[in-house]
Amino acid sequence: MTVLVLDRRGLLLGGAAAALAAGTRVRAENGTVRVTIENLAFVPAEMEVKVGDTIERVNKDPIAHTATVNGRWEVMIPAGATATRVVEAGDGVEYYCRFHPNMTGRIVIRG
Repeated sequence: MTVLVLDRRGLLLGGAAAALAAGTRVRAENGTVRVTIENLAFVPAEMEVKVGDTIERVNKDPIAHTATVNGRWEVMIPAGATATRVVEAGDGVEYYCRFHPNMTGRIVIRG
C-alpha cells in the first residue's frame, strides 16, 4: 500500500512540474527544439518553431510514449530513447501521447 501512495505522490509532483512548465513557450535554437519526456509530461509543453526545424524528444521515462496527431502523424519514443521529426507546413498543432492521453503538447509555427 505504501508503494502505491509513493508512486501516486511522484505522479502528482510530476504533474505539478509539468503544469508549471506548460506556461513556458520555447523557441528553436540552431534549428532544433529539445523536448524532454519525464514523469509523464512533455517539457516544455509548448514550442515555437519554423518549418524545417527539428523537434527532438528525449524520453527519460521507463515506459514508451508517442507524440501523436490523429490522422496526420505519430512519433514513437521508446523508453530511454530519443526520436526526432522535422517540422512541416501545417504542423502548428496540439499533440498527445497515444498511451497516456493526459500528456499533451503544442507546436506553434512562426513565420
